[in-house]
Amino acid sequence: MLENLSAQPADKILALMATYKADPRADKVDLGVGVYKDATGNTPVMRAVKEAERRIVADQTTKAYTGLAGDPEFSAVMKDLVLGDSVPNERVAAIATPGGTGAIRQALELIRLAAPKATVWLSNPTWPNHPSIIKYLGMKMAEYRYFDNDTRGVDFNGMIADLEKVAEGDVVLLHGCCHNPTGANLTYGQMEHVIGLMRKKGAVPFVDIAYQGFGDGLADDAKATRQIASSFENCLIAASCSKNFGIYRERTGILMAVTKDADQQALTQQNLAFLNRQNYSFPPDHGARVVTTILKDPALRADWEAELEETRNGMLALRQQLADELKRLTNSDRFDFLAHHRGMFSRLGTTPEVVEKLRADHGIYMVSDSRMNIAGLNAETVPVLARAIVAAGV
Repeated sequence: MLENLSAQPADKILALMATYKADPRADKVDLGVGVYKDATGNTPVMRAVKEAERRIVADQTTKAYTGLAGDPEFSAVMKDLVLGDSVPNERVAAIATPGGTGAIRQALELIRLAAPKATVWLSNPTWPNHPSIIKYLGMKMAEYRYFDNDTRGVDFNGMIADLEKVAEGDVVLLHGCCHNPTGANLTYGQMEHVIGLMRKKGAVPFVDIAYQGFGDGLADDAKATRQIASSFENCLIAASCSKNFGIYRERTGILMAVTKDADQQALTQQNLAFLNRQNYSFPPDHGARVVTTILKDPALRADWEAELEETRNGMLALRQQLADELKRLTNSDRFDFLAHHRGMFSRLGTTPEVVEKLRADHGIYMVSDSRMNIAGLNAETVPVLARAIVAAGV
């Protein structure tokens, strides 16, 4: 049997990590992996997470299963964090999932159950796992233009022109905030335009929000998602706790489905539980319990929000420092987009050949499409990167 297997394509980011580790240069800079790092290069455990875990270990009396959908309290606090009061609770079905990736997979499985002929539209570019999972599931897929390599901003005219081709019942995947891999986000007005077009076309929105709190703050980063959810009878939302709670390895995510009414919510909830049963039965609980403990305790939540703000402001400061240094070196404002982008990532908009030159000549590691992780920098490495960008001819 196993001799019939074919080798699968190597994950580009994991391959890049291996090359970085093998590089003996002491001054190398890792901007490839999609994980937050502090100024010392560590991915720390947040203060509130440590305290929540201490309480859980001290107070927990059982390791019995929670339920197919996960702990209802986790769903409740996540609905509040992501959706606020934009949609009545009785219209939202939800399941806990193994990370944001698990939420995306289960959302696509739900789409395949409910609308097997639907085409899923993705931004070009998008997170590579989006098209990978869709292709694996054998679903129909199309792309809409998103990033302008010249301005390093959103190609809004191209986006709208492509979304005009969406058919009724198609699903459009949108990034809730901090677009991965570009860092370029739609404005509020642009999102209103997209919502109006999707409503006219009869499309269903699918929001991937993995970086809430990393862009403009917890509430502002949720605005687009809430704007979308409140505008449609049906909407899917995949949310991750990996980044904003720093619990990457705990695999903590949630899929929420906004439904037309309470009856449709009950039917959707039953189908979501069925999908969990088919894929992994009961979702992981530890990370979900950590998140629930933090969000239900006012003091812990305040400390978590304060540390998250420190993280966010640190990334904004690095963005501004890099943009300022490049302006000083080039006597040009063409790199100002770096300060305008939001989240961990920015896309330089250069070629794979230039990216390879940055690696070979300067020890700067980033994904071949020129996505770089701003959180991989610190105050000392920003000038190093700026000089390398100029020397490589970006």
